[in-house]
Amino acid sequence: MAEITEFLNMGGHAGFIWPAYGIVAIVLVGLFIAGRRFQHASDNELAALNPRARRKSEPTSEASHET
Repeated sequence: MAEITEFLNMGGHAGFIWPAYGIVAIVLVGLFIAGRRFQHASDNELAALNPRARRKSEPTSEASHET
């Protein structure tokens, strides 16, 4: 148990190290969320600009042309 406490104390620098790890974790999570939002927005914009993708997603128009 003493080894764990010594590790968590970081040689007396825990007051600087653990908040730095926390800030990095928060920044990484924020970047991940921002990236996912940007990807979703880009996918929606691309789908809106691509008329072929809209035609493929409308099965009723294909079925009426086949008969």
